Amino acid sequence: MSSHNESIIREPLVTGENITYAKVTDDILVSVENKPNKAWWIGFIVAALGALLWVVSVSYTFWTGIGAWGLNKTVGWAWDITTFVWWVGIGHAGTLISAVLLLFRQNWRNSINRSAEAMTIFAVICAATYVVAHMGRPWLAYWIFPIPNQFGSLWVNFNSPLVWDAFAISTYFTVSLVFWYVGLLPDIATIRDRAIGLRRRIYSILSFGWNGSVKTWQRFEIVCLILAGIATPLVLSVHTIVSMDFATSVIPGWHTTIFPPYFVAGAIFSGFAMVQTLLLVARKVLGLENYITMFHIESMNKIILVTGSIVGIAYLTEFFIAYYSGSEYEQYTFINRFVGPYWWAGLLMYGCNVLMTQFMWFKKVRTNIALSWIFSIVVNIGMWFERFVIIVTSLHRDYLPSSWAMFYPTIVDVGIFIGSIGLFFTMFLLFLRVLPPVAIAEVKLLLKTQSFEAKKKLIQEGHQHAEEIEYYTASLKKYDVLTESDIKELVK
Repeated sequence: MSSHNESIIREPLVTGENITYAKVTDDILVSVENKPNKAWWIGFIVAALGALLWVVSVSYTFWTGIGAWGLNKTVGWAWDITTFVWWVGIGHAGTLISAVLLLFRQNWRNSINRSAEAMTIFAVICAATYVVAHMGRPWLAYWIFPIPNQFGSLWVNFNSPLVWDAFAISTYFTVSLVFWYVGLLPDIATIRDRAIGLRRRIYSILSFGWNGSVKTWQRFEIVCLILAGIATPLVLSVHTIVSMDFATSVIPGWHTTIFPPYFVAGAIFSGFAMVQTLLLVARKVLGLENYITMFHIESMNKIILVTGSIVGIAYLTEFFIAYYSGSEYEQYTFINRFVGPYWWAGLLMYGCNVLMTQFMWFKKVRTNIALSWIFSIVVNIGMWFERFVIIVTSLHRDYLPSSWAMFYPTIVDVGIFIGSIGLFFTMFLLFLRVLPPVAIAEVKLLLKTQSFEAKKKLIQEGHQHAEEIEYYTASLKKYDVLTESDIKELVK
C-alpha cells in the first residue's frame, strides 16, 4: 500500500516536538483526569452564579407570568425571541464543523469539532428554555407536538412556522446529540481504559463496549458519514425555518424572501465567533496550543470574514429592496433603524457585524490571538443586536401611530439573558471536566502526515524543493508555539 505525504506548503495541524500517540492522549486528558486548576474554578463559580440568576429569573417568570417582562401590546416579541434566535444561531457552527467539513475532508476540523459540537448542544438547550418560557403556560408546552392529550386528539396548525420551529429544532438537537456522542465513543473508551474504580465503571457503560477492532472502526466511520449526511441539510433548514417566523408575516421589515439565506449566513457567522471565544481561552488554560494551532484560528477567522461579508451584503440588499419596492411602510421601517429611538442598536449592529470584521482582511489581525478573541466577542454582541433590531424596531412602530410604543427591558428580562449565558458556560465548563475537549482519535490521524514533526522529517530527508521549504518556513513564523530555533532546524 503506497504511503501518502501531505503537501509541505500546507501548514501543520499539530505542532510541537516529540508528539507521540501517548503524548496526545496525556495532553488532551489533562482536564479530565487531573484536579481542576484555579482558572477553571474561577470560571465555574462565575458561570454557576449566572446559572443561579437564570433559575431565579425563570422561576419568577413562571410564578408571575410573562407580564414580568417588558412586553406590551405593540411589542409582543422582544428579548425572548431575540435571544432565542441568537442561541439557535450560535449552535450552527458545531454542525457545520462536524458534518459539512467532514464530508469535504477538511482535516483542520479534527481539533475543534468536539468543543464545537458540545457548544451546539448547550446553545440549543439555552434556546429551548426561551421557547418554553415565552409560551406563558410552560406546563402546556407539549401542545406544540401533534400528540393526543387528555382533551382528546390535539392537532397543531401545520401551516404555522412556529410549529415547524419545534420540529426543526428538536430534530437538529437530536441529530447533533447523536453525532456528538457517536464521535465520543473511542475517546470515552480511552478514558475507561485509564480509569479505576467507579470512574472506570461509569465510562465503561458510556463507551457501549467499544473494543477498538477493525470492524468497530469501520462501522464507526460509516455511521459518522451517514450522520454527517443527515446533519448537513439541517445547517440550512433549521435557521431557514426560524427565519420564516418573520418572513411569513406582513410586518414591514420582516416580509422578505432574503431572510432564509441571510439568517443562515448570520448563524454560521455568530457560531464560529462563539467557537473562537471558547477555544482561544480553553487552548491557553488547558495547554492545548499544539493541537488548536494558529492555522485553526486563522481558518475560523476566514470563515467569520466571509460570512460577515455575506451578512453585510444582505443588509445592503434589504435597504435596496425597501427602496425599490415603493412601499412607504417598508421604507420607513429601515429609515427608522437609523434615525428612530433605537438608532444606537442599529449602529451597534452595523458597526460590529460589518465594519469591525473587515479588519480580518489583514493577516496580522487574523493571526493575533488577543484581537481574534476580542473580535469574536464583538461579533456576538453585534449579532444579538441584529436580532433585536429586526424584532423590536419592526414592531414598536406599526401601521397606526396611535399604537406606537417603546420597549424597555425589565430586570427579569436582563436576569434571564445573563443567566442563560451563565447556564451555557456552566455546562461547557462541566463538559471540559468529564469529556475530552479535543477529539483524541481524530488528532492522532494527523500525526503521520500533517504534524510539524512529519513535515520536518520530509524536509530533512530531502523530499522538498527549496522554494517550497522557504514558503513553509515563512508561514510558520506566525505560530505562537514555535520558536525561531524550531524553524531554523528545518533548513539544516
